[in-house]
Amino acid sequence: MSRQPIWTGVYPAVTTKFTAEGALDIPAFMHNIRAQVEAGAQGIIIGGSLGESSTITHEERLILLAAVLDEYGEQVDVILNVAEGSTARAIELTQKAEAAGAHGIMLLPPMMYKPTDDEVAQFFLDVARATQLSILVYNNPVDYKIEITLDIFEQLAHTPNIAAVKESTRLTSNVIRMRNRFGDRFKILCGVDTIALEELALGADGWVAGLVCAFPKETVALYRYVKAGRHAEARALYQWFMPLLELDVSPQLVQNIKLVEAFTGLGNENVRPPRRPLQGAERERVIAIIEAALQQRPGIGEL
Repeated sequence: MSRQPIWTGVYPAVTTKFTAEGALDIPAFMHNIRAQVEAGAQGIIIGGSLGESSTITHEERLILLAAVLDEYGEQVDVILNVAEGSTARAIELTQKAEAAGAHGIMLLPPMMYKPTDDEVAQFFLDVARATQLSILVYNNPVDYKIEITLDIFEQLAHTPNIAAVKESTRLTSNVIRMRNRFGDRFKILCGVDTIALEELALGADGWVAGLVCAFPKETVALYRYVKAGRHAEARALYQWFMPLLELDVSPQLVQNIKLVEAFTGLGNENVRPPRRPLQGAERERVIAIIEAALQQRPGIGEL
């Protein structure tokens, strides 16, 4: 049995690094992963929305997975994102990830189709039954137009390896609704940077973070401050962080965060078409946010 994810702590949804020609840039990718591990991240999520899932192949995902497993597989939970339009393709990638040594998957509902609630439930059950990997269900009706309702979770609750949810409904109260309905059956991870403090304070177990890609120490510190009851320090850090965190809740979150990574020395701006790096007034607006944050960047004390 491979390492089992604990689904508690900070899980960076890392960006995928490319060369100027659009090929995978493994040295740049691993430079960022190293910073995440050294800062205290509990796991790494590869090939998510922020990882440009729509433009990387299955083979490329597995190359990235192997690189992280090879260097850090004994230290952190290594998770592969699975976002597919068919059950068969989702199972295929999940089984390849399992064979490659992944510790778990993050699983989105069927893409490019608006399924019924029963179809959503059956999709998750079919994938779960085809693997022994632990599964983080991604609930993001804002961006993907499919809500994984409490009643759907009721259908999933009897399948042990459906272990956790990335809570991205934008409703902080959903943390309490899940706890009221299921107790501790599912681990709950906040999936939206701008409500992380609130959801962690309400009892979320972890945080699938975005700006962590550029600010790993600050992200882990915020998580630990909240969980340690160090509320004044958490609020102060969150107040400084918020203009940056708001860059995560945008259709251009990839370009935004890659620009921030470039400023903090943890990445570059290279993206794959149809994405393009930020340009013009919007680029200048984001740079102003970054520069202001860097000028006021707080020191992180003992955690």
